[in-house]
Amino acid sequence: MTGIAYAMGAGGAGGGGAPGGDMNFIIVMVAIFAIFYFLLIRPQQKKQKETKAMLSKLTHGDMVITAGGLYGKITAITEQIVTLEVADKVKVKVSRAHIVGITEKATQ
Repeated sequence: MTGIAYAMGAGGAGGGGAPGGDMNFIIVMVAIFAIFYFLLIRPQQKKQKETKAMLSKLTHGDMVITAGGLYGKITAITEQIVTLEVADKVKVKVSRAHIVGITEKATQ
């Protein structure tokens, strides 16, 4: 029976953790957060800012594309709704948030 007691090692109930183990864990977690921030969060915020700026600069006569792939010319614009002319005498109302790009700016 004494052989089993010696196999457990000295102190039996001690912490046994490596010195500085908690500090290493904190450093690793900070490094992982930094990687996520610079690879995922920051580029997404930048893209949202660019999209918001593009939507605020929409004007009458711009050629745009919607999220559904519909190309059209802006004939009317309000705070939330954009009216697009997709063909002669064919107009479609689209939510302003669904405009994903400007294909051609209106000539001044």
